[in-house]
Amino acid sequence: MRCILRLAFKLLVNDSAKFTALLIGITFAVFLMVEMTSMFAGILNRSSSTVINVGAKVWVMDPAVQTIASSIGMPDYVLDAVRSIDGVKYAVPLYSGAALVKLHDGTYQAATVIGLDDTTLYGWPKMKTGRIEDIFAEDGFIAVQDAEFYKLGSPAPGTDFELNDHRAVVVGIAAVASGSLFGTPTLYTTYRRAIQDVPSTRYTTSYILVEPKSTADIAHIKAQVAALGYVAYTKDEFMQHIADFYKYQTSLGTNILLMTVISFVVGLSISGQTFYTFILENLEKFGALKAIGAKRRELVAMILFQAAFTALTGYGLGVGLCAASISLARLRIRDYAAMITYGNLAIAFAMVVVIAALSSYLGVRRVLRIEPFDIFRG
Repeated sequence: MRCILRLAFKLLVNDSAKFTALLIGITFAVFLMVEMTSMFAGILNRSSSTVINVGAKVWVMDPAVQTIASSIGMPDYVLDAVRSIDGVKYAVPLYSGAALVKLHDGTYQAATVIGLDDTTLYGWPKMKTGRIEDIFAEDGFIAVQDAEFYKLGSPAPGTDFELNDHRAVVVGIAAVASGSLFGTPTLYTTYRRAIQDVPSTRYTTSYILVEPKSTADIAHIKAQVAALGYVAYTKDEFMQHIADFYKYQTSLGTNILLMTVISFVVGLSISGQTFYTFILENLEKFGALKAIGAKRRELVAMILFQAAFTALTGYGLGVGLCAASISLARLRIRDYAAMITYGNLAIAFAMVVVIAALSSYLGVRRVLRIEPFDIFRG
């Protein structure tokens, strides 16, 4: 069998033009599939940036909340009620809202303001410059140094600006795990300052962050919160809830899916046609092998090996090309969101397997039908 596979490899690479065409077709199909799904994964990750950065285990919110940006205020009694639930170690409020920042040059910039609990500062980001305690200074805000940081003029500690006609002073610079999706810089401050400086509705508690005493208490906490008329999600559940919104209730998921399917169809059509042409051009060689005693399973193994080798090589080249393009794009585009995940690679690999299977199926059918007599008679 080893000799048969070696012969199959030589037949495949001997026709460099056809082999190159096969590789290019699969490579670019994989590139497009991984690129599209990576963009989608990056967008979904950015859409849950606040959830990731704050890191609370359980989030309590209004049932109508669809994304972290569309918070709905809750009355103060909900916080007290959640704190009284058995199994809750502690619970703190979190404010999340949008504000308009006026820079020194007179331009205005939208920003996301996160208000941390004044007592605990639960969910505070990792500081790069300054101390987290400085957030209690008069008009103190902490700026997040992410891809949108430059939109605030890349402020240093001590920089001041107007925020909804209130004075704001940058007292520190922080780093976070995930940047914002919507192209707006992020500012952290205390909860009281946030509800004072940012216009809001009558109820100001956007979310309640809960630390359960144990993982087993989470189910009880959820049930008690539901009895209050609100909903509690774990961190992963909230991220999945946000992702489902963008997948199924916006056109984003449909568009990405359509582009991925188109990439698959293009790769399948190019690879299938080219591989079938390759089989037709080497039909005499397969017939000669059959004439000298090659078994049907050996011929099938040759075709499967050729299809698998080409598909896996194209898969590796496509993933490498996609990784290189994403790396280059991140160097040029600050807020580029694409990220390659294991799920992206698995989807692309499954589609490549389908492409290889269908291509080899066409070749196997043609080769098994051939009779040595027809080849030598021609």
